[in-house]
Amino acid sequence: MTDKKKKVLVLQHLAIEHPGIFMDFFNADGFSVDIIHLDQGQTIPDLRDYNALWVMGGPMDVWEEQKYPWLRSEKSAIREAIRDFNIPFVGICLGHQLLADALGGEVSMSKEPEVGVMNVELTPQGKLDSHLLGLPDPLMCFQWHSSSITRIPEQLNVLASSQACPVQALGNGHSVISIQFHIEITHNTVSEWYSVPAYQASLDKTLGQGSISDLKKTVDDNLEDLNNLAKKFYQNWRKQAFGF
Repeated sequence: MTDKKKKVLVLQHLAIEHPGIFMDFFNADGFSVDIIHLDQGQTIPDLRDYNALWVMGGPMDVWEEQKYPWLRSEKSAIREAIRDFNIPFVGICLGHQLLADALGGEVSMSKEPEVGVMNVELTPQGKLDSHLLGLPDPLMCFQWHSSSITRIPEQLNVLASSQACPVQALGNGHSVISIQFHIEITHNTVSEWYSVPAYQASLDKTLGQGSISDLKKTVDDNLEDLNNLAKKFYQNWRKQAFGF
């Protein structure tokens, strides 16, 4: 029987936006991971059966509830997980934005999209946050987003920032961490994401037609460092959430 204390629930919005390298870490540590594909009509199970919640990225925006009605129940589940059950929460990209929206913040279209390998700066709170301890500052990461958090929920602190996107990471100093950027990527990520029309359009508009080849090379050249960052982030989260 699976140890209930090592059960992780992952909410996905697109099959190819999965936990990536984090799945290797989950498996190595014996976590049981249930993935719910919200875009395929799967429903969110009872959160009380899990001890951690991860919410991944996706091409939709938090305000598109008419087009994606399941966004309402997802935001409700995020609020319930954090406010009612104090379940450790990790949000990545869309998951980061959904956290803010669910807890009373606001998300808007970015003035300037971020696409590519770039750096974010840790804030004073970020340098002290348990999830980010030991990570370099500035922090190298992979970006591919056109929306950003423009109002911060009162109970969360900004942990990282960039010029184009001031809210790159949020946390409550305990059980909640969310990041706008990506460190979960693998060798296949760029190719897989470029197959999504919305992502392709964003990349071509931001970096220019034909830039996909250069982006792949840049990611491959930095992949080992990105995976090492992911490993440290994961170890910090595991210690904070599970004590080992």
